[in-house]
Amino acid sequence: MVVISTACALLLILLAVAWLGFRVLSVRSELTAARGVVAQVQAGADVDGSLDALGGHGEAAAAAAADPIWRAAEVVPFVGPNLRAVRLASESLDVLANDLGRPAMAAVGADSADPVFARVLPILAEAEPRLTQLAGDLEAVRGDESLVGDVRDGVDTVAPLLSGAAEALPVVSELLGANGPRNYLLVSQNNAEAVGLGGSAASQTLLRADAGRIEIVGQANSRLYRNSQKVPVEVPDSALALYSDYLVHHINTSSSRPDFPTMAQIVAAWWQRDIAPDQIDGVISIDPIALSYVLRATGPVQLATGEELNEGNAVRLLLNEIYVRWGSYQEAPLVDAFFASAATSIFDALTRGDFDPMAMVSALNDGIENGSIMFWSAHEEVQQTIAPLRVAGILPDDNADSTTIGVYYRDESMSKIDYYMKSAVGVEESCVDGVRSFAVSSTLHMDISQTEADLLPQYIASGHWGSQQFRTQVYIYGPPGTTVESVTVNGRDVHVARTDVQDLGRPVAWFTTNLVPTERASVTAVFSGEDGDYGPVDIRSTPMINKTGTELATEGCAAR
Repeated sequence: MVVISTACALLLILLAVAWLGFRVLSVRSELTAARGVVAQVQAGADVDGSLDALGGHGEAAAAAAADPIWRAAEVVPFVGPNLRAVRLASESLDVLANDLGRPAMAAVGADSADPVFARVLPILAEAEPRLTQLAGDLEAVRGDESLVGDVRDGVDTVAPLLSGAAEALPVVSELLGANGPRNYLLVSQNNAEAVGLGGSAASQTLLRADAGRIEIVGQANSRLYRNSQKVPVEVPDSALALYSDYLVHHINTSSSRPDFPTMAQIVAAWWQRDIAPDQIDGVISIDPIALSYVLRATGPVQLATGEELNEGNAVRLLLNEIYVRWGSYQEAPLVDAFFASAATSIFDALTRGDFDPMAMVSALNDGIENGSIMFWSAHEEVQQTIAPLRVAGILPDDNADSTTIGVYYRDESMSKIDYYMKSAVGVEESCVDGVRSFAVSSTLHMDISQTEADLLPQYIASGHWGSQQFRTQVYIYGPPGTTVESVTVNGRDVHVARTDVQDLGRPVAWFTTNLVPTERASVTAVFSGEDGDYGPVDIRSTPMINKTGTELATEGCAAR
């Protein structure tokens, strides 16, 4: 009897092992297929069909890994953590695809009178608890040293995606007014008048989000503000040394300093003092370059004038042709009405959900990477979450992940001439005798003839010099931990303004360039510091209408 009992027990164990092996192979097959689908999406495959396939593989893998024998085997040394990791990865894929991705896509594409974000918000709320739990569990098992190569690779791939989604969902829900109404000030920057982070901050719109429903509740322009009267926002002396009190005395130049939290708080203070004492929960910045990307996803929109605004004409129409059509000094109400119509038409397309979701994700990402879309939150928890991201508009305070160098322009001609300005930035990195150096150069080209400039409307030409000359300030922010070693200029009327200011934890070289039509000028600042752990060079610059060309060169520095 003992022999028979032992044999039966052994048989049961063998059957359990065989069954577990079958389940493992099933899960592996589904996860391998899922990785193939992800690769296809990254290569540009249809997202709707891919999500369906991904959801099917995720559901099958999660079902196989939910087997009681699988769960029991998770307590076995060495094997157990690997099984647990595979199960959690399977469940994560299932939740991401079937509880979040597919329902959200269906809600966006639904034929419904409800605003698109009101349709999506309940889906985010339902998926959030499970995603948060899985993210924590997967991160815990990720640290287990017994994970084998394939399992660890899979977990390392899924874990950051899951943690990112788990972190983002409560923030997105909060922004959409899931916890009560939220007010956001949308600032439109005008790149035809380059100013630091983008352009003149001459137009503002107050948006209200409540349970996913977003509406326009107010609009203003620079003529409605008491310019020359300082708003009550404290800014560092270093910022005032570089940008003067115009930073807080004129709303148009509030974007001068390359730090979006600074700009956001200044603009919010302008609105609350001069327009209405609304609570401002956040500030969003966007420019016509970003709008052209958004129109790529929504398709053309009709304006009140009967014109079509589309990806191809948005920048030209909003930043140049409008000033040729109407003299903004004399016919300002017509120009304001045109801009308001454009903003309303695009806003309506967004809130109705009249766009391709993945095309919109791509458009927004392009806008963020270009520096054309930024966001600041007045709520500390949200702001801390987004602060490391490009959308926050904050220069990194160290060189660990990247050695970020900033080159920013500010028009001082009282013009809209930057529609014609061409720019380029070059960085030469070198390592000699324990010293790391960065030679940063910027070249500006006023790409318009004198004959063409003489025909420009008054509003585009310089308020100081007409069509005869245009002035641009150039600010080069070096890497943290370096100092300005030397500066040089090349041009007819180019000057070094200051090199002794540290701002945002960085050395700054400030130049003044005066250009006549067709003229070029270049400036160079060399920053140096003790050699050490410098990440790859990353150039940030004012988003120009004619995209700034960049060039990088490295000599004698170890690969990173």
